[in-house]
Amino acid sequence: MLLPMFAMVCLTFFVGLVAVRCRILSVKSGSSKVKAFKLMDGDFPENVIASTRCFNNQFEVPVLFYVACLALMLFEQSDSSIASVLAWLFVGLRTIHAYIHITYNHILHRIIAFWSSFLVVMAMWLYLLTVVYSIQ
Repeated sequence: MLLPMFAMVCLTFFVGLVAVRCRILSVKSGSSKVKAFKLMDGDFPENVIASTRCFNNQFEVPVLFYVACLALMLFEQSDSSIASVLAWLFVGLRTIHAYIHITYNHILHRIIAFWSSFLVVMAMWLYLLTVVYSIQ
């Protein structure tokens, strides 16, 4: 479980760098004023908005993933094939979601990636519940 969690941390870090780069380029090109970023008040280019929202997304559903992974580790299920497949599937789907969000941003593709990852994290939680209640 530690490697998929580290992969998610790397994805979050990468998306954060993309967001910062978009902001810097926006200021350099004159599309945005530096002080507009203080409260995110102003008209920003689409890539600044998308990359910022994508970065913020990394602190929403993935939190459920991190907690599920930690719980699976706590209950000594981190070596489980089911848990590993679900964890890596979640990371893959979140990577696809982030890629779509910060590149061509097709809403239907993004929704499919988002809901697929959401269902995977729900499956992780259901698996966790079956593990916990079968131990007791």
